[in-house]
Amino acid sequence: MSRYTLLKKAIPCLCHEALVSTLVNDHPHVAAPETDDFQALEERIVRTVELLKIERELRSSAERQAAQHAERMEEQAARLARVEEDLAQLRAERDAVRQRIERLLKQLEEVSA
Repeated sequence: MSRYTLLKKAIPCLCHEALVSTLVNDHPHVAAPETDDFQALEERIVRTVELLKIERELRSSAERQAAQHAERMEEQAARLARVEEDLAQLRAERDAVRQRIERLLKQLEEVSA
């Protein structure tokens, strides 16, 4: 709520207070309402609304960050899956090369014997 809106709403209150003050002066038997209580309540409500706005902004920010982190985790999981596939393929190639070398070494031993 903007300050202009608060002022706009406060003006009728001020007029009401002036009217009550006039009535109290004209009629001493009528008690004046506790304007301090109303003002304190209004201030508490305004502070509560401001805190609520801040908390909503913080929550929204946290939700955005959580979504970004979730997206990054998905990307990292996909990357990890690709790396694991590459690693499995490289291990298989290594085993194939090892077998070929062992076969060649056996053939060399047979020829030299």
